[in-house]
Amino acid sequence: MTAPRREFLKQSLTHVGSFSLLSTFSQFHLAAERKEARPANELVEVNDAATGLPLLKLPEGFQYRTFGWTGEVMTDKVQTPALHDGMAVVAEDDSTITLIRNHEINNSGKAFGKLELAYDPQGPAGCTSLVVDRKTLELRQSNVAISGTSRNCAGGPTPWGTWLTCEETVVSPDDLFVLPLRNTLQRQHGWVFEVSPEQNRPAEPIRDMGCFWHEAVAIDDHTGIVYLTEDRKTSGLYRYRPQTQRRLSSGGPLEMLKVRGQKEFDGNQPGGTKFDVEWVPIDDPVRPHSPGTRDTLGVYQQGRKLGGAMFARVEGCFFHDRTVYFSCTTGGAKKLGQIWSYQPDAETMELVYESTDPQILNMPDNIAVHPGGALAICEDSNAPVQRMFFLMPNGQLRLFAENHVILNEKTHGFRGNYCKQEWAGATFSRDGQILFVNIQTPGLTIAIRGPWQDWFA
Repeated sequence: MTAPRREFLKQSLTHVGSFSLLSTFSQFHLAAERKEARPANELVEVNDAATGLPLLKLPEGFQYRTFGWTGEVMTDKVQTPALHDGMAVVAEDDSTITLIRNHEINNSGKAFGKLELAYDPQGPAGCTSLVVDRKTLELRQSNVAISGTSRNCAGGPTPWGTWLTCEETVVSPDDLFVLPLRNTLQRQHGWVFEVSPEQNRPAEPIRDMGCFWHEAVAIDDHTGIVYLTEDRKTSGLYRYRPQTQRRLSSGGPLEMLKVRGQKEFDGNQPGGTKFDVEWVPIDDPVRPHSPGTRDTLGVYQQGRKLGGAMFARVEGCFFHDRTVYFSCTTGGAKKLGQIWSYQPDAETMELVYESTDPQILNMPDNIAVHPGGALAICEDSNAPVQRMFFLMPNGQLRLFAENHVILNEKTHGFRGNYCKQEWAGATFSRDGQILFVNIQTPGLTIAIRGPWQDWFA
């Protein structure tokens, strides 16, 4: 590797890259068409520093430690909830890194943590806060952050050190559950909540962000605009414009993306196509259903009737270099996934990649941009082994990790083959040296460190 190249990588691991990923994605699209998107890439079994078990396959030289397993007793004496999902680094200092992690627990059931602080005493989901030792990667402290919510899937960090957690559901006390389940919920669900890393605080939704099947959010740190995704077979991309930056509860309009000149835009489009876009208003963001129905499409249908664009399961969302990137997990002709970009300054949108081969990429879900510029992609498919990739600056999609969680003897109370369980919550330390990510079931968080500079070269 040349000295200039090494110096570039060294700087990019410390500072967010200034180049746009759009040219990268264009190269990736061309490479994928030639079936060259995933070159041979050797992974090796690597033992977990905590359990000693080979739970992951990684490139040679990378190491990791697991912590925060489901059922472990946290610092506040509460058992760690299950179904680890979206997550982000929200604070750092010289010795520790603080994360907030979602728990995607569905239906109803007693809230964990202090019931008097829960949004809904019968909401089973919420978030936990984790403080990790930067040097050893050991868990120093963990506690409930919020509770009493339902199906907290993804979300996104704010520039001011909090986490926005999203409920991927629209459900209320009036809804009937499939037997033998019983609905004991006491409040409406389908909201976004702002979460502080401090110990268990009262949880109240940001109602103007809408009541729908939320997935992820990304904030434009220049304008304060919040972009929101929706995880349904028919879904939209939304934006929330708060009246006061850094005060999301101050209120503001919710809008849905629309392609100019098209009344019924469908995301099944050829790769590389660019569209001019605008935004249409959602007049009643707290409407959970279309009038006279229980369809959970109250917000979506308002926008669609005004020409809002329709996508297939909009999940991952990340803001980088004046661009919003979002993934459509079942988008495209073969329903294997798409990656889109939206440029707010130009008000344009482009389909930059569509998978046509499950061996290359199979149903992208969570995404995150490494400080050096590469895009991390977590798969969530029906394949027997779930994978994690990086889209590199040269346009190649490189396999980075495979889930190899096989517990032949009870580990933290679990036994079985969990290789098909999804990756979730990818997030990086600010210097890019540590990747944090979850395996949703049995529920564990992983800190990965290694020769990033050489691997990205």
